[in-house]
Amino acid sequence: MKILIVGSGGREHALAWKIAQSPKVEKIYCAPGNAGIAEYAECVDITAMEFDKLAAFAKEKEIDLTVIGMDDPLVGGIVDVFEAQGLRVFGPRKNAAILEGSKAFSKDLMKKYDIPTAAYENFDDPEKALAYLEHADFPIVLKADGLALGKGVLICNTLEEAKDGVKSIMLDKKFGSAGNQMVIEEFMTGREVSVLSFVDGKTIRIMTSAQDHKRALDGDQGLNTGGMGTFSPSPFYTEEVDAFCRKYIYQKTVDAMAAEGREFKGIIFFGLMLTPKGPKVLEYNARFGDPEAQVVLPRMKNDIIDVFEACVDGTLDQIELEFEDNAAVCVVLASDGYPVKYDKGLEIRGLENFKDKEGYYVFHAGTKFKDGKIVTNGGRVLGVVATGDDLKKARANAYEAVKLVDFDNKYCRSDIGKAIDEA
Repeated sequence: MKILIVGSGGREHALAWKIAQSPKVEKIYCAPGNAGIAEYAECVDITAMEFDKLAAFAKEKEIDLTVIGMDDPLVGGIVDVFEAQGLRVFGPRKNAAILEGSKAFSKDLMKKYDIPTAAYENFDDPEKALAYLEHADFPIVLKADGLALGKGVLICNTLEEAKDGVKSIMLDKKFGSAGNQMVIEEFMTGREVSVLSFVDGKTIRIMTSAQDHKRALDGDQGLNTGGMGTFSPSPFYTEEVDAFCRKYIYQKTVDAMAAEGREFKGIIFFGLMLTPKGPKVLEYNARFGDPEAQVVLPRMKNDIIDVFEACVDGTLDQIELEFEDNAAVCVVLASDGYPVKYDKGLEIRGLENFKDKEGYYVFHAGTKFKDGKIVTNGGRVLGVVATGDDLKKARANAYEAVKLVDFDNKYCRSDIGKAIDEA
């Protein structure tokens, strides 16, 4: 088979690495890719939002399956463009990707179908949002409705903070058109857990659990980022929690989308909060998480091509997912100053140290080739991953692996997976 991956981050590198293991795959292309992905795929100079060019390329190269890694093209309708031209593609159509594309839509869906989530109100008028805050309980959560690179959520502890937040989202357009509408919801307490799943429109298969670290600085301080590290599985995602979610959240979400005429095929990423009153949905995503994919895929035993094809063909009920009985931890190496301002073009040293090192992986997020060398090309540069028999061992291995690679301005959190110690 010939496979095309659309995207350029650490998630897409992890996908390329996993896809390359399939005996069914002869050739992988990635558009636009990065310096790490180039080890497994031929990188193509087409951006993720150039749908017609991507479809034309897929036809020209007789691509058997295209895998969409990123949220923007999914929400923009790339799957519809490919399907209209008779091309096989893994991912939800535009009318289903709205599950991630609009927080207001997803909150209304959960309310209508009685899927547990935080109490909320939607607003498209900043004056009404400001008036609502006058009688709200604090802390409170403000969410830009649309896509905002994982950064469109503000937790506000006071009325003044919340008013400033409404202004920055809806009036100053800090997150662009994503802030044309916004959701104000109750602040939930508890452990956050990420659960990824494959869906074929009717059947859902749950992958292993993970936990992300969104804040830039140790102790969950600093600004929200795209993710500074992850671990899998989450010790807080117990059999009891899993049973509850399967009954009241997972299948109900798939059925709700089908009932709305929005059949969902692809990945549903459930962002959960394990509250004192039980698990509730924080958010949905319509693709693999980044960096969740980097800890989930190395633990997955299945040939991922079999699973992708079952999702496309509606035969997922014939697949049972299998995962290694181990753990994985990912520490993101960022450019100091991320997510605000940072330098690019700095040489990365030591990548060769990961060659043939069992259980150690380095997935490229923001890298490129320059003058024959691999240099930094983003805020999040690398995802360093290590496995171990248990979470504590995997965490120790991951921080050993961090020492194997270096670049000027290298920064990472020192407490990824520290919650493991409290489990």
